[in-house]
Amino acid sequence: MLTYRVDANRIDAHGSLALTKQAKITLDTDPAGREDAFNPTEMLLASLAACMLKSIERTAPILDFQLSAVDVIVTAERQDSPPILTRIVYDIAIETAETDHRIDLLHTNVRKYGTISNTLGAATNLLGTMHRRSISPSGLEPWSAP
Repeated sequence: MLTYRVDANRIDAHGSLALTKQAKITLDTDPAGREDAFNPTEMLLASLAACMLKSIERTAPILDFQLSAVDVIVTAERQDSPPILTRIVYDIAIETAETDHRIDLLHTNVRKYGTISNTLGAATNLLGTMHRRSISPSGLEPWSAP
């Protein structure tokens, strides 16, 4: 079983710092917000995007899938009372000459093997698509954890 650790420390009333390994991220913990740091929800969405990108990097060589670029956009809808994310939507645009069937296969692997995506998919409504960059998405595909 893997164990992860992040240490977070309050710097002042406007921000905090998260540390792991040799990396650090400034966190927006100011109630008024700040433009130069990720707030907690944005960190969660960035974690999901990173998870999907890492899954692509891990899976593409196994599938012998050729790609030249990937863009991930993640959005979330939040209700106020109680504060909870009710829906997360992702769009993965991939630059590739692979067939649509192979893109679907890569997408299936991304949905099936991502730690963050599986965790969030079990906790909220997670929807998304993967498509060739030149083709617009044909609708949202519901998340289905394995």
